[in-house]
Amino acid sequence: MNTALSKAQLPGELLREVARLYTRAQRAVAECCRTSTTQCHLLVELGRSGPLPLNEIGARLSLEKSWVSRAVEGLVERGWATKEPNPLDARSWLVTLTADGEERVRELNATLDNHAARVLEHLSERDRASVEKSLLILLKALREDIDIASCCPAPQASARTKVGKSCC
Repeated sequence: MNTALSKAQLPGELLREVARLYTRAQRAVAECCRTSTTQCHLLVELGRSGPLPLNEIGARLSLEKSWVSRAVEGLVERGWATKEPNPLDARSWLVTLTADGEERVRELNATLDNHAARVLEHLSERDRASVEKSLLILLKALREDIDIASCCPAPQASARTKVGKSCC
């Protein structure tokens, strides 16, 4: 995709490019804070939600169990989280932030918020207010879009394999 702004860009293309660039920048900021991207996601999710079973963390972040396990072990080693048997399900582990982990989440959120503020500083006050209003509207729409799978095309049988395929 051309990096120059184009009025012909489709809204979906524009949203993907904004999300891609912003995510890449936020990852770089988190890594500067000596936190891997995966650890950052886990810390922020645990800070937002409170204690979670290991498998729930993986489901929320769309991460494989092995990735989550390794990242949680890293958090435990750094003293940012504990991993204990889940009192509601003996087959799973419950991950909880420690006081140091909660402080780390506050530091990460402040750093990431400061980065976002620096990005928005490039806009006029009027444009910034417009972007903030648009982001609230977009957030509401995303939270209401519970049937994400419906946007994927239905699997179509291949003439050679007779197996359904989908991009999703």
